[in-house]
Amino acid sequence: MSEPNPPAGAGPEHVLDHPALASLTGPHARFAERRGRVLRYPLDVSPWLALPEDPDADDWADLAALAGPGAEVPLAGFGGQVPRGWEVTFRMAGVQFVDESLAAAPDAEAVRLGPADVPEMTDLVERTKPGPFLPRTVELGTYLGIRRGGALVAMAGERLHPPGWTEISAVCTDPLFRGEGLATRLILAVAHGIRARGETPFLHTGAENTNAIRLYESLGFRLRRRTVFLAVRVPQRLADGREAVPV
Repeated sequence: MSEPNPPAGAGPEHVLDHPALASLTGPHARFAERRGRVLRYPLDVSPWLALPEDPDADDWADLAALAGPGAEVPLAGFGGQVPRGWEVTFRMAGVQFVDESLAAAPDAEAVRLGPADVPEMTDLVERTKPGPFLPRTVELGTYLGIRRGGALVAMAGERLHPPGWTEISAVCTDPLFRGEGLATRLILAVAHGIRARGETPFLHTGAENTNAIRLYESLGFRLRRRTVFLAVRVPQRLADGREAVPV
């Protein structure tokens, strides 16, 4: 894997360092549920929750109140210290790639997917495990699919949307149709739509997902940074004695 080489202007406050926070305070502000400085998507849209860049005890208390005691919460772009009493339930090294030289192009076979297609999309996601896909995830952006014999066999779409950027996500193909390049075609088609808006595609995957990384680099994505995918469980009582009472 190539070493990260951040784009000009990248730094500790670059929007891609905190993509969920930048999305929920930017183009996806209409989805934002807020308590203090903590934001999240509706639970039927996306599981991601965003802390501020420098969370303090009050922010963690607001997170606890927003999510509720015992809730398992995935944190997007958080690489800091988890307070005492919060259980880390999931941690995985990840990587973030940005478009450098994609041959983005529309695809004649790709069709736009919408709310009526959600049952098929959910079924495909459950069988292929590309990441979270909920009943209203399709509202986050454009989702494209390829059908064979009327059945949905591959799809890809848009998820996080920091200003000037759009994340490509939910890239998956039915196992019976792998090896035909359908995922590649859909990635390039989704990227074409993103570029047409004057934005830049980016995406995430696990640091150990070598097959996906090899594909993304061959298509023209460049590694921007390494990150961590983290989930924590809200305690019943916070370290300072406050109860984690849901709003």
